[in-house]
Amino acid sequence: MSQKDYDMIARWYVVHTYSGYENKVKKDLENTIKNRELEDFFFDIIVPMEEQIEIKDGKKKTNLKKVFPGYVLIKMIVTEESWYIVRNTRGVTGFVGSGTDPIPLTEEEIRNMGFEDIPVNVDYDINEQVQVMNGPFEGFVGTVQEINKEKHKVKVLVSMFGRETPVELEFSQVQKMK
Repeated sequence: MSQKDYDMIARWYVVHTYSGYENKVKKDLENTIKNRELEDFFFDIIVPMEEQIEIKDGKKKTNLKKVFPGYVLIKMIVTEESWYIVRNTRGVTGFVGSGTDPIPLTEEEIRNMGFEDIPVNVDYDINEQVQVMNGPFEGFVGTVQEINKEKHKVKVLVSMFGRETPVELEFSQVQKMK
């Protein structure tokens, strides 16, 4: 496969893992992506879970259960490097698909699984002031520089040590200044 064979569109792929390794694969992949600065190729990694209500001794107990044991869903752009990283993550046995090429899920399959991309609307805009609500920059006020709805991230310019510094945060970490 050469680089030109790929389209640069993020799609959902299913990766097969050893049973019980799903969360470890997710965590290891997230660390590798961060260390190799490949955030532009990976958008989401999900171990699908559903709440299961169990009644034991008259007590209601809710626990999370894996919907597809042995599988992890990854929204990514497939390139030689991104494909290699996923394939060589400990616990991964391969992509679900035919032969060596990973095959993305269809829109219909994604809808049927209930993983339709739900657009997130935020109440702040570019150049507006926001306050960081949690994390290492909690309490800082900054200006929104960029909003990435696909990754659910916002880039905010905060003033640190007298310098404007861009920081990338989750949507849920910032709040519009009133």
